[in-house]
Amino acid sequence: MSRLAKRFADLKAAGKTGFVAYISAGDPDLETSFTILKGLPGAGADVIELGVPFTDPAADGPSVQAAGQRALKAGSSLRKVLDMVRRFRELDQETPIVLMGYFNPIYIYGCEQFAKDAAAAGVDGLITVDLPPEEDAELRLPAAAAGLDIIRLTAPTTDDARLPKVVGTASGFIYHVSITGITGTKSPTVEALNPVVERLRRHTDLPIAIGFGVKTAQQAREIGALGDAVVVGSAIVNAVADRLDGQGKAKPGLVEHVLGLVRELADGAHAAA
Repeated sequence: MSRLAKRFADLKAAGKTGFVAYISAGDPDLETSFTILKGLPGAGADVIELGVPFTDPAADGPSVQAAGQRALKAGSSLRKVLDMVRRFRELDQETPIVLMGYFNPIYIYGCEQFAKDAAAAGVDGLITVDLPPEEDAELRLPAAAAGLDIIRLTAPTTDDARLPKVVGTASGFIYHVSITGITGTKSPTVEALNPVVERLRRHTDLPIAIGFGVKTAQQAREIGALGDAVVVGSAIVNAVADRLDGQGKAKPGLVEHVLGLVRELADGAHAAA
């Protein structure tokens, strides 16, 4: 059983909604980012979504874009993200890590070699936001051969005709984008989400993680009642930005501030009925 499958099975057995925490790898610098990363499980993160910084992040809102730019300025790269995962695995063999990013860096790396290296580093799954299922065989096949889950995105606009194609070759979990638009700009409502998630469950037995626009513990609790996990990204990267000085360097207490917010959000998701 994969780490992702085991984690969601354990959450289901415990009657808990999971919490997925997103950070941009290398924000605000590689060492501070790693310190945050290794603290996430203890703060309540059930799954870690590790953003791979990219120069043209079309799906990301202003906060995540800024985090990616800070990470790139600090020297982050796809290879260094894999190094970060390797270091994490020396400390934690249980918490699933999913890389979220764009296809261009993987294509340049080479899909087959990347899949092998990512699996060897301890990556569990991939979310490649600009690679539709009709065109993803170049990555999906070597990823599957290496044991990596391919996590697909669905949106409120993904209709019944398209859903089977989107979820048909997915694994790990489904990431439901709860709003139309980019990350961190709007917040979802339970009323709007409920029928969409119900329809999605008719097409897949995979766990459903709901993200985009969840910013508070209360929202995590409310939205978490509809899905199997809640994903939060922009609020966490904003917490990083809140503790930077005028030169973009980490102020004392940044890591504790970020992990404190993660703990609040995770508690909210775990309390979902």
